[in-house]
Amino acid sequence: MKFLVIDDSATMRRIVVNSLQRIGLTDIVEAASGLEALEAYDRSCGFVIADSDMPSMSGVEFVVALRSLPDGASVPVLMVTTRRGRQDIPAAVDAGVSDHIIKPFTPQMLKEKIEHLVRARAA
Repeated sequence: MKFLVIDDSATMRRIVVNSLQRIGLTDIVEAASGLEALEAYDRSCGFVIADSDMPSMSGVEFVVALRSLPDGASVPVLMVTTRRGRQDIPAAVDAGVSDHIIKPFTPQMLKEKIEHLVRARAA
């Protein structure tokens, strides 16, 4: 399964990518913004991990745009947020975010979230 990782911080993208690789997931595409992610997204992307707080297009705005695409309606989206961003979770869920994970997180926490969403999508 191909993962699309979106974060305006190169450091945070590297943390997410390294976490994915540590749990054996290596088919990864990176994007530095929501707009770049929309250009990179195609039907081969089976999972999206997006930062909630990005300039020019927030994670929620990205999800709204993704959900409007024919191939983007059902792809699982895991939103990465900070403790400060927790108040944004209801709006993210309304926009179509599948679940969220709060920074900082461990590779094991990320793995559990991914496995849960993949199982839910298959059911």
